[in-house]
Amino acid sequence: QVHLVESGGGLVQPGGSLRLSCAGSGFTLDYYTIGWFRQAPGEEREVVSCIRSSETSTYYVDSVEGRFTISRDNAKNTVYLQMNSLKPEDTAVYYCAAEAEGSSCYMGYASGMDYWGKGTLVTVSS
Repeated sequence: QVHLVESGGGLVQPGGSLRLSCAGSGFTLDYYTIGWFRQAPGEEREVVSCIRSSETSTYYVDSVEGRFTISRDNAKNTVYLQMNSLKPEDTAVYYCAAEAEGSSCYMGYASGMDYWGKGTLVTVSS
């Protein structure tokens, strides 16, 4: 059975850092484009970052460019999102998702992703 499990969320002060992890089980993440999405209360789910299976291509939404870094460790079947210089507006539930083929992640189409985790809450507050 396919599962994606996020971890690493929590409460952090503005300017702080967190590293989110997305661990896959039941399938190999190597062959998938993996995306991080987030959803704040009352807002639509939005794409934050994507990484292709080849690792040669990454995408970041403008609001996190230069602060967040996506990476993957295929040996651990895990994708990471390093978040630095966090701002209160980064507060949201963060989800990882997997896409077998296509460009849904890069186009920001959450509905086109094939598998989803249950999310991890990130709260940025003093």
